[in-house]
Amino acid sequence: MVNCKKNKKVCFLEFLKVWSKEQGILLPEHHKRIAEWLESVYYSDKKRGLLLAFRSSGKSTVVGLFCSWLLYINPNIRILVIAADTVLAKKMVRNIKKIVETHPMLEEIKPKKKQEWASGSFTVERSLALRDPSVMAVGLLSNATGSRADVIICDDVEVPKNCDTYQKRCDLREKLLELNFILVPNGMQIFIGTPHTFDTIYKV
Repeated sequence: MVNCKKNKKVCFLEFLKVWSKEQGILLPEHHKRIAEWLESVYYSDKKRGLLLAFRSSGKSTVVGLFCSWLLYINPNIRILVIAADTVLAKKMVRNIKKIVETHPMLEEIKPKKKQEWASGSFTVERSLALRDPSVMAVGLLSNATGSRADVIICDDVEVPKNCDTYQKRCDLREKLLELNFILVPNGMQIFIGTPHTFDTIYKV
């Protein structure tokens, strides 16, 4: 059972409920289950997870809020969002940035001077002087091997154009292996998406 009071902070589900109330929207039951699962993965020993859900289920939205919650419990955390292309990755990062700007529980981590506050990356108010931003978007084909991340979110890394042949799937798997050199020891990695082929990379 996850300790929701770790670091004297609220659990992710409560964080999500506050956001839903502020936005005036209902919180679907499957979002609650996703929230509890994401937090359980974060506090697990393995810290690896695969979230598959139907299209338009809101999985990326919940994961964006989860990233915001991670910044809430630890402002020094570094999150790398990987997608099939940079445009998709930036879409999630913009969503996370918007949550940081508007969630009532994130007032303390909003930077006094938004010097690093771009659409593809941003840095919150934190105590450590780190080279990497708090959150950064990277396309799968981009070179990010010089970066370091405590959390890697692989959001829709499998799309029709990169998995429709055997060779493309091999290339995709090989590219994803490079993330092992970016993720710090005991870091967290989450894959979220929808399979686009029978021989999907999401098979376990």
